Amino acid sequence: MPTGAGDPMRPSSVTYKSIVAYDGTAFEGFQRQKESVRTIQADLEAALAAIGWQDRSILAAGRTDRGVHAEGQMISYELIWGHTPEDLTRALNANLPADIAIRETEMAPEGFHPRFSAKSRHYRYSVFVDPVRNPLAERYAMRLKRAPDMDLMQEATMRLVGERDYRVFGPSPHPEGTTVRNILEAKWSEVEAGMMFDIEANAFLQHMVRRITVVLLEIGLGRMSLTEFDALLNTQGVRWEGALAPSNGLCLMAVRY
Repeated sequence: MPTGAGDPMRPSSVTYKSIVAYDGTAFEGFQRQKESVRTIQADLEAALAAIGWQDRSILAAGRTDRGVHAEGQMISYELIWGHTPEDLTRALNANLPADIAIRETEMAPEGFHPRFSAKSRHYRYSVFVDPVRNPLAERYAMRLKRAPDMDLMQEATMRLVGERDYRVFGPSPHPEGTTVRNILEAKWSEVEAGMMFDIEANAFLQHMVRRITVVLLEIGLGRMSLTEFDALLNTQGVRWEGALAPSNGLCLMAVRY
């Protein structure tokens, strides 16, 4: 029964969903850890507690890694709130640090779960080319010393689209979970600051986007052939053991419902 259901003068607990943006640089990831470690979840829950929230944990669409950013993370939570969702957004932002923001809040439909109700997630990885270090650009993007071959990367990227076992790019985030994923769209785009890799799938494996990004850049830089890439995709039981792309270049852009 919703909180306050027997008291007509007191508002009932409602499930809300909020879109969250954050700069992940100073965080040890999304998921709450010990008190001495700063996380997105802990800061969000502290802001909620400041306006009367009393539950134990919020729900989220995904748990981004240390240093990963977001424009469209989705969370949900139950709250007794006697004002509008817009007022709730303002109240939470007033209690959040500068590197986290609630972008939008709505009442959630019955049965909504930010993770299990999601149909797909869209991630973006940003890359720029500069032979010399650029601290400001490197806060949100991976630096390459020379430009890769975009045509080769695009050709390889097209081969990723579809449903297959992607265990080569990472384990399931859940013990005994499946490593089959359906990549709905993947493409590279040239932008003024460099290039972007956009990928959308029904779900992702651990570090999957960061592994795929490195492999595609290896192709663009002439260190892996398309034939070798095809062999990698079709090899079962083997994991790509190369380095992960740095977390600072990755951003969760949106969760689709």
